Amino acid sequence: MTTMQIGILSMRPESYSVRRLYEAATQRGHGARVIGYMETYMSIAAGRATLMYEGEPVNMLDAVIPRIAAAYTFYGTAVVRQLEMMGVYTVNGSQAISRSRDKLRSFQILSRKGVGLPVTGFGHSTRDVRGLVETVGGPPIIIKLIEGTQGVGVVLAETMKAAESVIDTLRSLNVNFVVQEFISEAAGTDIRCFIVGGRVVAAMERSAAPGEFRANLHRGGKAQRIRLTPSERAAAVSAAKAMHLPVCGVDLIRSDHGPLVLEVNSSPGLEGIEAATGKDVASKIIEHIEKTVLAGGATRDHVGA
Repeated sequence: MTTMQIGILSMRPESYSVRRLYEAATQRGHGARVIGYMETYMSIAAGRATLMYEGEPVNMLDAVIPRIAAAYTFYGTAVVRQLEMMGVYTVNGSQAISRSRDKLRSFQILSRKGVGLPVTGFGHSTRDVRGLVETVGGPPIIIKLIEGTQGVGVVLAETMKAAESVIDTLRSLNVNFVVQEFISEAAGTDIRCFIVGGRVVAAMERSAAPGEFRANLHRGGKAQRIRLTPSERAAAVSAAKAMHLPVCGVDLIRSDHGPLVLEVNSSPGLEGIEAATGKDVASKIIEHIEKTVLAGGATRDHVGA
């Protein structure tokens, strides 16, 4: 098998996900390198794009796996764009990563593609707060910061008074947010589907800790392997396709009217899903790169995607 040089863009080389990706790449005979993307700098000139790291040009890479932290989205996606311009295959494109970080934009894209979602409302300076809350069915409702991650910036407002108080506070801080219907029948559980190359390669059900409504593992939630229904599998694949993310985590919630997509994560962690399912997800990602790049099917420039 032809070997490749694979770059992993991350500011946390010690993390489980980065370590597993590095191991999977080297075990399959490829060269691997972790690149601290915030420490790079770039040169942009007519017909020439250069990326520098640790005093040397970043070159000879066949593919890159972006692990861009939410706090560094602007610069991180600029680095991914630069690599795209240099002809390097990036597992997730810069534009797709940027879109995934904007919850409102994500919901708009998924809605247009017919993907099931909780009813979502958005406003900025409207004085009709009650009207905004009623657009999603009234209390209880979920209020989410548009750029929050890992359950941070997500509030459950159980009464109209509580919803008005939270919304007024966020408006006074000039913070963008969305409101969503609360799916009570989910009972504090959600499903994380890990997508690689347009297929669900692993899935787990996450349950919230006692007294918590968010099922994120970072917030004390528990996870177990789960068998998806055909409709859940189809919803996850459709969401990933709509967002143009070959590798992503799709979070679903079960409702009385079918699976609903909560979020599409462009840099999903590997630790929780591998531990809960026993699946070697890291190797699946490397296999996807092999099939895409070595088979000559890679799209070398995602900038216009």
